Order: sequence, then C-alpha cells, then structure tokens
Amino acid sequence: MEKNNRISQFLDENFRHFNAAALVDASKSYKEHLEQGGKMMITLAGAMSSAELGKTLAEMIRQDKVHIISCTGANLEEDVFNLVAHKSYERIPHYRDLSPQQEQELYNKGMNRVTDTCIPEEEAFRKLEHHLLNQWSDAEKNNKRFFPHEYLYKLLLSGKLEKDYEIDPKNSWLLAAAEKNLPIIVPGWEDSTCGNFFAAAIIRNEISVNILKTGIEYMTFLADWYRKNSKGKGVGFFQIGGGIAGDFPICAVPMMIQDLQWENIPFWSYFCQISDSTTSYGSYSGAVPNEKISWGKLDINTPKFIIESDATIVAPLMFAYILGM
Repeated sequence: MEKNNRISQFLDENFRHFNAAALVDASKSYKEHLEQGGKMMITLAGAMSSAELGKTLAEMIRQDKVHIISCTGANLEEDVFNLVAHKSYERIPHYRDLSPQQEQELYNKGMNRVTDTCIPEEEAFRKLEHHLLNQWSDAEKNNKRFFPHEYLYKLLLSGKLEKDYEIDPKNSWLLAAAEKNLPIIVPGWEDSTCGNFFAAAIIRNEISVNILKTGIEYMTFLADWYRKNSKGKGVGFFQIGGGIAGDFPICAVPMMIQDLQWENIPFWSYFCQISDSTTSYGSYSGAVPNEKISWGKLDINTPKFIIESDATIVAPLMFAYILGM
C-alpha cells in the first residue's frame, strides 16, 4: 500500500458488506459530491469534541471538505476545553462499572464525566469562564451583538489562550474553523456549560442578554447562507448522531419552501447519518432517510446513507477516506 492512502485502501479491501460497506459507499459519494462542486454541512451531536474528533475534522476543515457546521453547545465548547486542559483530563476505561459512590468521588474532585472521559472543572470550565466574561463585557460596552460561536472565534484568534494550549493546536477543529471563519450554527446553545456561565452572569447583573444573537437568528442566517450556496450541485448534509444539531438545520429547507413559499429552493443534495439509535419512525434520531422525503427535506433522488454504528469509530474512518489517507 502507498503510504499516503493506506487507510483508504484497507477500507476498500475489507469494508465490503453491511454497515462497513455503507461507510465506504457514503464516503465515496461524499467525495463525488465535492468533486462535482457541491458543498457540505456537518452536524455534530453527542460528545464528539471530547472524543477528540478534531484530530481528523480539523484537517477536513483546512482542506475545504466541509463548508458549514451545526453543533451542540457542548461540542462547541468541549473542543476548547480539550485544547486548554487536556493534560488534566482523566480517562475511566471501566466507566460502565462505576458505583454511585465512585461517581460521587469524581464529583467531589471536580471531574465531570463524559462516558470514559472526565473534564476537569477548574482547569477547563473556570479557565475559560473569565475570558468569555471579558468578551461579553466588551460587547456590552460597545453595544455589539454576536452569535455564541463568534465569541469563541474572537477569543481563539486573539491569541489569549495560546499559552494554555495542552494539545497540538492543529487538532482543534474549532481553531481550524475560526481561522477559516467557517459558518457555524449552534441551536440550543443555552444547554451548555458556557450557556450556564452566560445565564449566571445575567443573574448577577453583569451583562445583558441582548448581547447574544439567538437561535432564531441562527435559522435566518442559515436560510440566507443556504440560498447563496445551494446552486449547482447543492449542499449536502452529513449528520453525526441525532438530536437538535441535525434536526434544527435540516428544517431550513422545508421552512423556506413551505413557510416562506420561496421558489427554486433545492432539497439537500446528499444525506448521510451515522447513528447507533434503534431504527424507529417515532424519533428523529432513529428515522430512516426516506422518511425525510415526506417532510420536504430530501428529494427522492438524493443519495442517502445510514450507518448504524458508533460515530467515534465511523466518523474518523470516513474523514480519513475522504482526505485520501
């Protein structure tokens, strides 16, 4: 095998059936979509930042393999937490065996567990909190309003965190996105640790809620971005997990077609979901792609893939394939 595409060759030779074949087929279709001039949205649910997806996602961003991201507030901030506090993280390999008493001990130590990874409160949360408070206070003084991700972009690009980096910055997907000024959508940002910081600061009367652009403004931004970028091959939708990170942005298309009654709005032109949810027509996360046709999200001819597996395994392999590794 050639050194620069050993992973791709391995997948082609061995991932030939079932979910493994779906992984390769979806990766090839993703590449074809980009080669034909299409653009791609990636949506991040779960705890993909704490799973260090940045090791491959950052390079996808740098090589223009992704053009817009939708993510939870947790994934937005946890990439930065990992950037500045990685050495203080604690891995718990046998997390399934923890007793309530052991969980209490982690809490007492200020270690917030995400599956097998514990995020250190003092080194991660508190290290970031005062920087954000300064960003929000500056916005208040200057009568400015920004999206949640824009505050983190400003902080990363200011260089104020560089002395605290504890991983190679090339493995931070949010830093790569900030350097590209990549559009990001963060629905439900309030449901995050930094959202809690923000609410607490409002309760303390330190800042005004008006300095923060809202989820509705994210949707109006997305509608405008989509119209400008969906010509030609169109915009694809690569969904990791389920929940609001995927459901919020995919609804932009039916909103424009059905609610606004705009003409010449194309459906999403590629769709792939990695999910370990049980297939079910009663849930968004478990719905098969064809169900999205009746909702005005996908066309009957849209390439559609679902890979029923663990995204922490599948996504890095797909990104490696798309990057030609």
